[in-house]
This record gives sequence, structure tokens and C-alpha cells, in this order.
Amino acid sequence: MTIEPPALAASLRPRILATAGPDDYALIDSGNGRKLERFGDKLLDRPEEQAMWAPSLPASAWQKADAVFTGDVEEEGAGRWKQRAEAPDWTCRHGALRFSCRLTSFRHVGVFPEQEAQWRFIAESLGERPGGKLLNLFGYTGIASLVAAAAGAEVAHVDASKKAIAWARENQALSGLEEKPIRWLTEDAGKFAAREVRRGNAYDMILLDPPKYGRGPKGETWRLFEDLPQMLKLCAECLKPGGTLVLTAYAIRASYLSLHQLCADILGGKVTSGEMALIAGEGDANGTKALPTSLYCRAQKRP
Repeated sequence: MTIEPPALAASLRPRILATAGPDDYALIDSGNGRKLERFGDKLLDRPEEQAMWAPSLPASAWQKADAVFTGDVEEEGAGRWKQRAEAPDWTCRHGALRFSCRLTSFRHVGVFPEQEAQWRFIAESLGERPGGKLLNLFGYTGIASLVAAAAGAEVAHVDASKKAIAWARENQALSGLEEKPIRWLTEDAGKFAAREVRRGNAYDMILLDPPKYGRGPKGETWRLFEDLPQMLKLCAECLKPGGTLVLTAYAIRASYLSLHQLCADILGGKVTSGEMALIAGEGDANGTKALPTSLYCRAQKRP
């Protein structure tokens, strides 16, 4: 016999954030541990362990890929791209935003297309708070920071990688947002958040998109399962009452319930959680497939 308290079940029910991605993106097909995607005018074939089903399109469609990622598929390890022709950096767009894409040894290209669902949430939320402040920790190439700045927010963007910060600045210039109030900070996220607490600085929204494992600019180590609780406590202290934390977690063996209950315990306000997913395009004419990509939480600090 299963006992399911109605109130508890309702409060913990997951929500799926499914999107087709940015304007210049399409998930063409997926299956057999791979995904076939279009970024602008480039067709890419990349590993995706969660795509356990069979592809919808024939092999001939996959063979048209401009580049195929091979080698090590672990998040921490480097791999290789097999290209039909040498691919220089290229530019993609989403609305008024422009961002540079490139082939990296970690299979990424500078944008996580499923985050488009969070970009809309960020723009809508900050658009209702003129002059709001956003802190983007582990900010990578800065697209979410640009979305927030375009919505009128003052942004602090933090990443430990100088290359990522340079890439983010490049995207800022491509988007014509050089005059927007964005601070680009090459910092360890945990140390920066701790200093913000000591300074008494507070934000309307904090984005937290940590890796499973990472290193800071001075060799600091980050391990998600060990360090996330303390990071969330720092974020809670940096959030204004009623402010919102947006947390995304990739490539971890955990349930959304773990993140949900951790955020609820620390922030005390309303929490929405679940999975993020990409909606398939040409290879799924019936619209029956969605490719899961990550776990997320949106947590409000108790007013």
C-alpha cells in the first residue's frame, strides 16, 4: 500500500521546462547516446548518454554533420572533433542577442540551448523590477547575464576562467550591449559570494550554474555534493527578501528532490523544481520526444 499525503505530493511535484532552444538552434534528432543539433549554419553530432532510444532519422541524415565529437565523453575529460572542414568560430542569435560559438575539447560550443527557458524567466522577472540586481555565479559565456542586462538589471558576472570571461565580453560586444552595467569578474564563486555577504550586498536574483567538479583561479576546488549546501547558504544571505535563486545542475546522479529539499530548507520560500529538456525538431514530427538535459530549482527567499 502506498500512502501519498496530498499536500506533500503537490508541493514536491516536478515541473518540466521544455524548450526548442534559441532562435538559431534546433535539436534535429537524438538516439543511441547521441544528439544531432543545428547551431546557426553548423550541424553537430555530439554525445548524449540520456538519449537511450533509437534515432528517428536515417544514418544518412546524421552523416551530414559538419562536426562529430569523439573520444572521451566524460564532463571532466577532453575529447576531439572530427570535422568535414575546418570550422572557425561562428555567430548565432536569439532575439536581439548575438553570441559566438566554437568547438571546445569538452564537447560544448558556448551555449546550453535548454537554458532558453530560464532566459525567458529571467527577462520576465527582472523586467518587473526596474533597476534590479543580478548575480551570475559560474556564469560561463555570459548569455544569461546579457539577457538580464537587456532587461534593465545591474549584473555581476563571476567565473573562474579567464577564457570564459573573454568569451562573455565578446558576446557582449556582438550583442551591442557594451554600455550595459555588467561587471565581469574572474573570481572563485564561493569566495566572491562570501565577500558579498561581508559587504552587505544584496541581489534580486542569483543564478547558480555550477559544474560537478571545478577549480578556481588560484587552485580552489569545487565538488558539487560537498560544496553546494554552503554555497546556497551564502546565496541566501546575498538575496533580498522575496528574491529568487535559479539553480541548474548538470551531469550528476541525483534526483530533483535533492535540490528541491535543499533549497527549501535553506531559503524557506516557494520552490519549483524538476527537469529541463529540449524539444526535438525535424526528427520527431509527432512531437513525442523531449531530450532531458539537467535538473533545476527556482527558489524564492522567504519575504
